[in-house]
Amino acid sequence: MSEASQRRAPVARALRGAVRGYQKYVSPLSGPRCRFYPSCSSYAVTALETHGAVRGSALATWRVLRCNPWNDGGVDDVPPVGGARARRDDPRP
Repeated sequence: MSEASQRRAPVARALRGAVRGYQKYVSPLSGPRCRFYPSCSSYAVTALETHGAVRGSALATWRVLRCNPWNDGGVDDVPPVGGARARRDDPRP
């Protein structure tokens, strides 16, 4: 692990802890309601673990904003590090 990622890790861990607290204490009170799989809170934990505090929080926020009555939901996995833009086999410069 690089020095920069070690400094960022405590923030991501704190955010993951907050989401885990929500999953344990708040979510059971409302029952299953998520339109997506995995649930928004599980998506947030995975995004924070995969992408760190800043990008993971942005991905989780965007996911929650898409959870509305006009969206059908469905399977929505966390994108891999680098995403589609980092493809090496793309012939474009």
